[in-house]
Amino acid sequence: MSQLLRWWQLGLWVCFFLAQPAFAHKPSDSYLNLKLGEQRVEGQWDIALRDLDYAIGLDGDDDGAITWGEVRSRQAQIADYALARLKLAADGNSCPPNLHALLINRHSDGAYAVLRFAADCGRPPVALSVDYNLFFDLDPQHRGLLQLQAAHGGPVRTAILGPDSRSQRLEVRSAPWVQFFDFVREGVWHIWIGFDHILFLLTLLLPALFVRKDSRWQTLGEFREVFLNVVKVVTAFTVAHSITLGLAALGVVELPSRWVESAIAASVILAALNNLFPVVENRRWAIAFGFGLIHGFGFASVMADLGLAKENLVLSLLGFNLGVEIGQLAIVAVFLPIAFWLRNTWFYRRVVFTGGSVAVAGIAAVWLAERLFDLQILI
Repeated sequence: MSQLLRWWQLGLWVCFFLAQPAFAHKPSDSYLNLKLGEQRVEGQWDIALRDLDYAIGLDGDDDGAITWGEVRSRQAQIADYALARLKLAADGNSCPPNLHALLINRHSDGAYAVLRFAADCGRPPVALSVDYNLFFDLDPQHRGLLQLQAAHGGPVRTAILGPDSRSQRLEVRSAPWVQFFDFVREGVWHIWIGFDHILFLLTLLLPALFVRKDSRWQTLGEFREVFLNVVKVVTAFTVAHSITLGLAALGVVELPSRWVESAIAASVILAALNNLFPVVENRRWAIAFGFGLIHGFGFASVMADLGLAKENLVLSLLGFNLGVEIGQLAIVAVFLPIAFWLRNTWFYRRVVFTGGSVAVAGIAAVWLAERLFDLQILI
């Protein structure tokens, strides 16, 4: 009992330091749909109410619930704030957007303000320049997910707008590889800011340096054995989340976002507890595969909300999935050499493996409470 208590004390210290960057999984996104017309651009811009509330304050009575009346009363402020951060130009001619309607819609992660607008370009737009600066000063992780459709139901182009790609010139007939690499980059970014995915993967990799014998973790001596353990875990996780990412993105299977995000948090808890109180001892690849199926639905949430056209979906899906794998392999490449070097030390066994597993279980338990009961505990 005293040893278990020391583990928890150690884990709490680690948890204190890890909790600083431990944000919930769903990042801040807005969804900008533009359609080229004869001499203008028609647009619909979905922006999360929670993000607007943080930026300009929508909850007038501070009761924690944003009503339609509160949104409608701040319509002018919402339009001024958002449209001032979106600049459109067609072939060098400015296309100032003007709001036509403000509505409310629901996405997988909550309620969104829907701004419908039109932008007069004065001439038929062929290529569109977009300068997007929404929320970057408040949240550098924010992304604008753009869909641009040519006139008369023509081809569709998609793009991802971030702090490093806020200004883009888009042609709906541009080469397919441009969009492909946009989604490769977004896949890398998504895994790197998806702290629940990272902690799940690292939690499964922590015992890769050991083998379970006689009810004890025993250190592996050869790098080859450790490497094979890592390959099994990473491969199983990759295959599993690729399956469900594809099924969800193609619309074959749809699950409520809150269930998925809660299940992801629960998977992190169970993986961490399995390190402390092993149930699955030497077949961790099976855990990686089983829970990887759930994580794939989490990866699919961004792509599902983007609403990609069918002609772009497969290419974007392949690019996004490739980006996730690149980001995942980068994490493994950093972790594995350091872990192998430290595997025989007290620091790795007690602080990294034991304390880290306790800390991860604690953080994931908070995530689970937040996602199940719509709370905000970690800032």
